Amino acid sequence: MEFYTVDYFVKKKQQLEEVFNVLRSDLQELSDYFLPRSTKFISRTSRQPLTKSKKIVDSTPLIALRNFASGMMSGATSPTNRWFKTTFSKNITNDYFLKEWCSRQEELTRQILFSSNFYQCLPEVYKQLGVFGFSALGLERDYDNVVNFKLLPIGSYYYAKNSKGLVDTFVRVYMETAKNIVERFPNSAPRELIEASKDNPYKQYEIIHFVEKNKFHKDKYLSSKFSKYICATILTDKNMFLSLSGFSKFPYVVFECSYTQDSDYPQESPAINALADVKQLMTMVREYAKAVKKMVCPTYKGPASLKNKKLIDIPGAYIEEDENGRGITPVYEVNPRVLELKGEKDVLKEAIKEHFYNDLFAMILSTAQRGRTATEVNELKEEKMVLLSPLLEQIHCALRQILNWIYDEEIKTGILEPLKEEYSSLRMQIEFVSSLAQAQKVFNISSMERFTTFVSNISNTIDPILKSKINGEKIIEDYASYANINPTQLVPDYELDKIRQELKTSQNQQQKMDVIKEGSQIIQNMGGVDSFGSDLLNRFGVI
Repeated sequence: MEFYTVDYFVKKKQQLEEVFNVLRSDLQELSDYFLPRSTKFISRTSRQPLTKSKKIVDSTPLIALRNFASGMMSGATSPTNRWFKTTFSKNITNDYFLKEWCSRQEELTRQILFSSNFYQCLPEVYKQLGVFGFSALGLERDYDNVVNFKLLPIGSYYYAKNSKGLVDTFVRVYMETAKNIVERFPNSAPRELIEASKDNPYKQYEIIHFVEKNKFHKDKYLSSKFSKYICATILTDKNMFLSLSGFSKFPYVVFECSYTQDSDYPQESPAINALADVKQLMTMVREYAKAVKKMVCPTYKGPASLKNKKLIDIPGAYIEEDENGRGITPVYEVNPRVLELKGEKDVLKEAIKEHFYNDLFAMILSTAQRGRTATEVNELKEEKMVLLSPLLEQIHCALRQILNWIYDEEIKTGILEPLKEEYSSLRMQIEFVSSLAQAQKVFNISSMERFTTFVSNISNTIDPILKSKINGEKIIEDYASYANINPTQLVPDYELDKIRQELKTSQNQQQKMDVIKEGSQIIQNMGGVDSFGSDLLNRFGVI
């Protein structure tokens, strides 16, 4: 491991920082207009006073971003709804054991996410994603909650991707107190730092945390130095390692708005697309305020003799004139078209909100006020979902990494029963079934309903046998999948076959009873009302 030295990691950190510095000024400008108090660009201290942006004179971009984060949170990852489910690479419709195991795994994962700080981090993740186009979460093992998430400030980390477009290199630069460093690295912390932690435990030092693909990775070796990813923690003030270890799984998840093959960082985000409109809105708000001020509080002129006279703003108040009958008048009279200016502002505000998909998240509320029908609302939702789909797929990609990471921890810690040996060849898959994900599938459900209605109508009109053209069981299974129905709420196929067999047996017995009853009635009619039972049967030679 002599290849991995402190100078090696520091040099790679500088190379990644150079790439990031190309974007730094653009990200700072986005921060000024959308997140003026939530961004940290590599400061020497983590305790910064609240920063104020003089560029924001209208709250529309802040409101649009808040609605975007809230809409994504409730629509894609609501903690109160079932937004993901576990399945396998093959059809498990007929395998009740697998369906039950998937249900248990889903419930366990939901409990882990709910008990951790996952749902506290997500709103800020969505805000960073909406403004800068990317955001990052650190994943740490936790004894109490299985996993702990750490939201990383923009500007405090850099990353790079491999040839497949996957993030495999990540460096984080942050400040840590002497007290925390000694607690985390008691065996490797330098003596000077240990002494400093006693005198001033809250003195801060710069730390570099670097993770990349291990060039000496070997599957058969258990040592962390041969793990899939090499991890180095460096104390920059002393230019020394605090730790050098490894990870079997990449401990960071990067959310991105768009995918670009030739760039490590995304080139688009709702804020990037809305920035021109936001700048124009801020300029228009300032000009609108100037126009109103000139109307309400204009600059006055008058004779020199009235220079020291106090101007009274009370309506109907007496204003003194000079000997020539001249009084105080405005220097110039303006009559700006304030209503048209306000209309232009409202158009820009709506455009900014559309960049952040606010119109989609509030579709039902906004369309109801305009008197649109339910059909028009559904068509508009489908149209808007087409625009949101690329972003939603990118978010699902990052969420899938988190859920797979948690699944590995469930198996490793033994809190989840592993699958039987006979299922070892199957590959577990994550399917997203949130309200936004379901909105993408609504076309499939409506198509199924229209198709079954069509077949039913045409079979009733032309030929009843055409109903047999529909595979009812398959349609029910697919409908349940699209509608996010828990698989345990469906009767397994073998139970359904058993019910059919019992029903068939019951029908056969009923038919036999009906035949006997009908035959007995015929015999009784032929023999008279007094003839019944064994007498009739004996008369006809049956017994």
